[in-house]
Amino acid sequence: MSNDIYMKYLALDKMPTMWCPGCGNGIILQSTLRAVDELGVDRDKVVFVSGIGCSSRAVNYLDFDCMHTNHGRAIAFATGLKMANPDLHVIVLTGDGDCASIGGNHLIHACRRNIDLTVICMNNSNYGMTGGQYSPTTPIGSQTKTSVYGSYEPPFDLCKLTESAGATYVARAATYYPLQMKELIRKALQHHGLSFVDCASDCPSLFGRLNRLGDAGQMMLRWKERLVSVQKAKDLSTEELENKVVWGEFVNKDDRKEYCDIYAENIAKAKEAANG
Repeated sequence: MSNDIYMKYLALDKMPTMWCPGCGNGIILQSTLRAVDELGVDRDKVVFVSGIGCSSRAVNYLDFDCMHTNHGRAIAFATGLKMANPDLHVIVLTGDGDCASIGGNHLIHACRRNIDLTVICMNNSNYGMTGGQYSPTTPIGSQTKTSVYGSYEPPFDLCKLTESAGATYVARAATYYPLQMKELIRKALQHHGLSFVDCASDCPSLFGRLNRLGDAGQMMLRWKERLVSVQKAKDLSTEELENKVVWGEFVNKDDRKEYCDIYAENIAKAKEAANG
């Protein structure tokens, strides 16, 4: 990110961040800010909302209007903001534990409603802030502080989950491809409806250490072997896709009305009925 964008969007007095060296959250935040900057969005019309977790600390470092809310409740607060002022660009910065576990119900219902929020999930497959417990996206067999013999719970595929719940824009990005991540987030910000971007990331200090995946650089290089684009995945068998992570755009459709638009229509009907 160029220095002018640093000066423009970051709260430099809050630096350095609390993120560990090699954490992917900085790459995801940078990609998000690049997307906002390229779109030329009026910063007074942007609100960032987060819950609790390493990912959710991102709002502390932003020079925007922000809300740092309760654990798992970011989407609930974001929904209230959007309905109170539909002209706002409401961006939710969350983590796999924050949005898929305690906040899972809010996530699926936001998708069901198709409310115009951009949800960016910093997905590092564990609860980083509280010590490295397993999360809803921890791969089977992975060691964490609460699965010392390997996790035996099937993980959520958050892209499939949000698509099935009704999200009208769904994509997966990875920190190994930051420019492609920026492009997917930019498209999510332009979409009118519930947009969800699952950002595959790394936690070297906990998940990586407990699973003996090497240092931050080695963890990053693992993505080179594991990532498969949506286009390429179509030509691969189930066996060939085992242990791979498919990235790209999964859903981009405009066949459903956005929730705030429907709400405004119903308010108009109610006023018309009241006026006889």
